[in-house]
Amino acid sequence: MRPPPPHLAAAHSAAAAPSAAASHAGPSRRRPRQRGATTMSAAVTCCRVAALACLLAAGAATALLTFSLPASPISASATTRADFAGKLSVTDQPPPMTTHLSAPPARATPPPPPPSPPAVRRRKREPSYWRMAPEEALRYAKREIRNAEPVIDDPDLYAPLFKNVSQFKRSYELMERILKVYIYQDGRRPIFHTPPLSGIYASEGWFMKLLKESRRHAVADPAKAHLFYLPYSSQQLRLTLYVPDSHDLRPLSVYLRNFVRGLANKYPFWNRTRGADHFLVACHDWGPYTATAHRELRKNTIMALCNADSSEGIFTPGKDVSLPETTIRNPKRPLRYVGGLPVSRRGILAFFAGNLHGRVRPELLRHWGDSQDADMRVYGLLPARVSRRMSYIQHMKNSRFCLCPMGFEVNSPRIVEAFYYECVPVIIADNFVLPLSEVLDWSAFAVVVAEKDIPDLKRILEGIPLRRYVAMHGCVKRLQRHFLWHARPVKYDLFHMILHSVWLSRVNQVEIDG
Repeated sequence: MRPPPPHLAAAHSAAAAPSAAASHAGPSRRRPRQRGATTMSAAVTCCRVAALACLLAAGAATALLTFSLPASPISASATTRADFAGKLSVTDQPPPMTTHLSAPPARATPPPPPPSPPAVRRRKREPSYWRMAPEEALRYAKREIRNAEPVIDDPDLYAPLFKNVSQFKRSYELMERILKVYIYQDGRRPIFHTPPLSGIYASEGWFMKLLKESRRHAVADPAKAHLFYLPYSSQQLRLTLYVPDSHDLRPLSVYLRNFVRGLANKYPFWNRTRGADHFLVACHDWGPYTATAHRELRKNTIMALCNADSSEGIFTPGKDVSLPETTIRNPKRPLRYVGGLPVSRRGILAFFAGNLHGRVRPELLRHWGDSQDADMRVYGLLPARVSRRMSYIQHMKNSRFCLCPMGFEVNSPRIVEAFYYECVPVIIADNFVLPLSEVLDWSAFAVVVAEKDIPDLKRILEGIPLRRYVAMHGCVKRLQRHFLWHARPVKYDLFHMILHSVWLSRVNQVEIDG
């Protein structure tokens, strides 16, 4: 083998010599360390430690400033941090740093504190109504309605339609939670329990049907009831007992009188209040007259009547309820044809067509019938030549005002028909207590004309400014929901509006302190 070059061999020999010497010398001959190298290493270590301490101090100071500021969109800004640093005490300042920092910016004016949130009114805790005796619950409801809190905004209620929307809302809420009605099961059919669901007297039938189906309000235990319902039909009473052309209504009133006497003898409920917590619903014109033979029934019982005539001494405003008279053509589709046209497409000023009975309708036809005025479409029964071009319902949908004159009695189904077809009703019936007038403000959506002012009817209607009419038409559209029957009741519909008026009448009867 070739030997290595001389210079590499010499270096190898020099390196191996100390190692061999050391291995033979043993521990007593270990080479001493140099003092200069040790001192330099310690100095480097101290510098590193000092630099690391400065960096840690700077980081701690930055974290303190960052996390001590209040949370806001500008909390990380330089101005806010400098302002906060200026508020620290001397002992709170971070240690000086070895690096050169620029001078802090001038102290900025702190932003105004955010406005405090409005105080949240705690919702009043409702009592356990089911534990209250019926009279106690009624007294509680009366105090609550009297002290009802103002309604600021409720999407379900349009305030201009109501006399006092706050009291109505509170009363309705309490009715939903409290009211229980006991329905008597006595009575012979068809006069009892089988009312009509179609025609112009359908209101009494639909109310009875929906109340019987109500799980919320109908109760089987009379001890829990706030009201007692007499489930008779004035229309069925007439069809069953009236002798045609006899003009004798006494058999009808005697029959109802005997029925009430039977209830008073059989149950204790009537005698406790003399019938003040009982009510009936009757839509036929003769409904008021069927209650005249029984004194307590006439004076004390709450009567919801379509024929709400204040001049006859039977209907008592404040106690009794004016019932809307509705025409239902198809019980399976009670809302058919509901709706109307916008104001811009209503080219007829006023419209009426119907039988000419009573004292008002012939007078209306005498002044405005027979096409005397193209703006006033007033007829008896709608002629075939006219109906072929435009039906009765189409006339109402195309008219700005729908005339609702009384017939033999003050009530007329045309009022509710006007609401259905979004036509502003013009009511011509002296002494008529308007439907649901204990809660509704009729001046917002209807025109009431005295019978003596029929000759000036067109002038009165044309004198209503367009802006005022548009507002009334808008109210009619919003009011429509309160006059609709539904196969299953919905909030604020006609079933609930009638029941609420009866409930409110009963609440107003009770006496409370103060």
